[in-house]
Amino acid sequence: MDDLRWFEPPPAAAELPAAMPSPFAIAAPHPLAARAAAALVAELRADPRSLDDDGGGKMFGVLVVADAVGRVGWLRAFSGMLRGAWFVDGFAPPLFDPDARDRFWPAGEAALAADSAAVAAAAAALAAAQVDAAALAETHRAARAALDAAQAARKRERGQRRAAGVDAPTAAELDAQSRADGRARRELVAAQRAEAEVAAATVAAARAAHDRRVDARAARSRALWTEVCDGYAVRDARGAVASLASLYAGPPPGGAGDCAAPKLIAEAYRRGLRPLALAELWWGPARDGRHAGHFYPACRGKCGPLLPAMLAGLDVEPPPEPGADAVAPDEPRVRYADAQVIVVAKPVGLLSVPGRSGALRDCVAARLRARDPACDGPIVVHRLDLDTSGLLLCARDLDTYRALQAQFARREVAKRYVAIVDGEVAGERGAIDLPLRLDPEDRPRQVVDARHGKPAHTTWEVLARGDGRTRLALIPHTGRTHQLRVHCAVGLGAPIVGDRLYGRAAAPRLMLHAEALTFVHPRTGATIALTWPAPF
Repeated sequence: MDDLRWFEPPPAAAELPAAMPSPFAIAAPHPLAARAAAALVAELRADPRSLDDDGGGKMFGVLVVADAVGRVGWLRAFSGMLRGAWFVDGFAPPLFDPDARDRFWPAGEAALAADSAAVAAAAAALAAAQVDAAALAETHRAARAALDAAQAARKRERGQRRAAGVDAPTAAELDAQSRADGRARRELVAAQRAEAEVAAATVAAARAAHDRRVDARAARSRALWTEVCDGYAVRDARGAVASLASLYAGPPPGGAGDCAAPKLIAEAYRRGLRPLALAELWWGPARDGRHAGHFYPACRGKCGPLLPAMLAGLDVEPPPEPGADAVAPDEPRVRYADAQVIVVAKPVGLLSVPGRSGALRDCVAARLRARDPACDGPIVVHRLDLDTSGLLLCARDLDTYRALQAQFARREVAKRYVAIVDGEVAGERGAIDLPLRLDPEDRPRQVVDARHGKPAHTTWEVLARGDGRTRLALIPHTGRTHQLRVHCAVGLGAPIVGDRLYGRAAAPRLMLHAEALTFVHPRTGATIALTWPAPF
């Protein structure tokens, strides 16, 4: 089956995009891309083999293209492998040459497997050495305790005899016993120290052997990945070719070049087709806030440097700059202020603090400082997401900031949010405990990770229901990035309406608002409780 399909009837010229929408755009895809995606979803839904053998989901993509005579169609692709295969009938192939990879990959993979087995054996040897050292330490402790108890009993007996009165020879005998006990204690300690040093040396040697095995595996893995990357020829619309590694500041992340989007663009160039519009969607069971049939922008970690290079030479809309949209100059508005503290009503679209790169300077902190340049602050004490509105606490000076930060660290600051989620939430109230960590390949997305994630706890209560949505009160008891958004999308299975990362951006804004804030004033000790009703 060919991976190129044609639109029937052909779309009119007015239906084509004037410029290719950015693959990183948050808005809904171009209508033609949405039509192609709907056709793909229909086929995936009808094909029980559309998922991997383990039943997990994955990203799929469609690319609307035009040929030299103006016919418009679309290509399809999947991210990574599908059912253990790089090549699947009807989908765009990978960027690399399979014959070239087959010349080194099987041997490299086998060597890595051998390295992993060696690391596992070294780890077992290290664990055994550590267990032996711990057992020896316990044996030593018990022997010292037994000796100390016996010597303490003899010392009490000698003391009692001396108190009762003894002659000179007996006193000398008791002194000799005391000196003998001292020698025995010193000899035991010395012998144990020597044994402990041998055990420590054994552990150190086992650890060094383990570390060498780990380093050897890492070096082989890096070398193999370098060889893999060398097999990717990245071509742009003008025909210029670059190496994959040249596009990244460091080694390309794992899976770079294997997402659906670069496969689609490369296939379009191979066929002499012009890319017009792209759409990527998740298919399969929900995972990390991704839901079947929902569209998502291209990932920033793997595709951020790659796609702009591949699209060079095309007329492409610029990628969105979160926080770059204009916000009314009188925002944020102050809800409470005194000599130490300011609480503002942060609107949607305004950053709390400057962006990570420093390029986006407009934010709550900058605007408040501009209003009062003579003071040390204001300093933002906590943060609200760009897309979240609500009460934001700021300090006018560093001492106040530190005192308020300490309250947050002790979890003494109470916050309550209102959210509208997409779906009927079961139950009336509950708690969510899902540990979170950053997905470094798709910043700022957070993922649930029971092993490496930081604890995150949220309680919730239903406020209203209707039209397939649920209005919730959310109380975060920890302050993890995107905590409420992920806990709703994953923990409740109901993403917040308008969530462009974990749900669907089918709303004018993210329906999340920080409506209540309670804290203790650092100077007066008074409890400050503020509310700002949600604007939705």
